[in-house]
Amino acid sequence: MLSRGIVLSTPASHGITEDIPEEQPTLEGNALQKARYIYERTGLSCFADDTGLEVEALNGAPGVYSARYAGPAKCKEANMDKLLQELEQRGAENRKARFRTVIALILDGEEYLFEGEVQGEITHEKSGTKGFGYDAIFRPTNYSTTFAEMDLDEKNTISHRGRAVQQLVNFLNDRVKINA
Repeated sequence: MLSRGIVLSTPASHGITEDIPEEQPTLEGNALQKARYIYERTGLSCFADDTGLEVEALNGAPGVYSARYAGPAKCKEANMDKLLQELEQRGAENRKARFRTVIALILDGEEYLFEGEVQGEITHEKSGTKGFGYDAIFRPTNYSTTFAEMDLDEKNTISHRGRAVQQLVNFLNDRVKINA
């Protein structure tokens, strides 16, 4: 729960309806680029994130290109199919992977980064219908199900995004208490 005094709004509520650029080579860079884009247009404290799936056998790919891995259409099925095909073509026995989320916060003109990650592996087949992105082929370490098979509460408890958001919330709660 966020402290009193923090009001959340969307970019659209401030007239920002265009796609926000993501042109940086890292998750950190993209998160900062998006937060700066909003901050420059509104002058308001804001946050933005970027998330990627990093697969060891693919040297960290798809990484920053996770959403567009199979092309600009951002099709999750095509992205998963391409990833599974590449692992198969390489004969990759190492299927270790991790999801990472980086949140960039600009608070009163100061920049902060928060990161969450979850380790796991890429399955050989899609399993489950919940979630989005690569959830149907990502099984977190010490779990027998993919993200797409988990209920939302369970997934959010262990997910990369949930961990990054919790760091952000803790920071904001501490910061608001100190400055209140």
